[in-house]
Amino acid sequence: MPNGQHGQPSPEPSAGGQWYPPEWPARIRALAEGALTPAQPKRAATVMLLRDTSAGPAVHMLRRRASMAFAGGAYAYPGGGVDPRDEDHRIGWAGPGQDAWAARLGTDAATAQAIVCGAVRETFEEAGVLLAGQTPDTVVGDTTGDDWEADRAALVGRELSFAEFLERRGLLLRSDLLGAWARWITPEFEPRRYDTWFFVAALPEGQRTRNASTEADRTVWIRPQDAAAGYDRGELLMMPPTISTLRSLEPYAAAADALAAAGAQDLTPVLAEAALEDGVVVLSWPGHDEFTKRVTLGGGPV
Repeated sequence: MPNGQHGQPSPEPSAGGQWYPPEWPARIRALAEGALTPAQPKRAATVMLLRDTSAGPAVHMLRRRASMAFAGGAYAYPGGGVDPRDEDHRIGWAGPGQDAWAARLGTDAATAQAIVCGAVRETFEEAGVLLAGQTPDTVVGDTTGDDWEADRAALVGRELSFAEFLERRGLLLRSDLLGAWARWITPEFEPRRYDTWFFVAALPEGQRTRNASTEADRTVWIRPQDAAAGYDRGELLMMPPTISTLRSLEPYAAAADALAAAGAQDLTPVLAEAALEDGVVVLSWPGHDEFTKRVTLGGGPV
């Protein structure tokens, strides 16, 4: 479930509930000295799944298992890497076409299809929610049966491509149920990098989420305001892309309002910048001042 930053350290919360890998300073220094060649980021997609409550929209979040080498205990959204087969031209499709998505995402049509397909597939794989229907104006209902679970497991195991899954069930991917929201790229000093597109979607009527991910030990529906408050108190651990997108959801009174606003969201990639200043690492995310950090090369805060 990539959320824009990846590494192999034991997680450390810093300001608020921000996850901070302890070996970042050394890797940043190596990059600055030309001793580290940045890895090519892989494409990924993640979905902020929303549902309306009497107190406003809630978002579905997963907590990564504490035993995970990467960001153990951190909260994130369903998501993951794009399967190369997500570019399969045979995929059943409804809603804005690949060319329209290419214009929105700033990619070519094949890449846009792969990203949108990856977002829908990962949501099904990790949350059991499927944004697809038999016709362009319908959505499947309950997907918790044994036959659905068998297909979900086959998708996770890459025994089945998403195009094959949709074709077998006579379904169309509903691209109109997604709204592109943000784009974050893993910093250049990380060994595992992802170019991650964030989407919003509403929980379809008749479907329900479940913890289908082997990487998560808990799932919650929580209002963005409450999750952000938990982060600010240091109670909920998150990475910058997660808390940033959560805060951006706070103004909306309903899931439909957020979806309607998706077309106006800025998809300029957010990429961390690092500098060395008198033995201090200054790490910043342009346009997101709250995440700026100053740490010594030994790893401690200034």
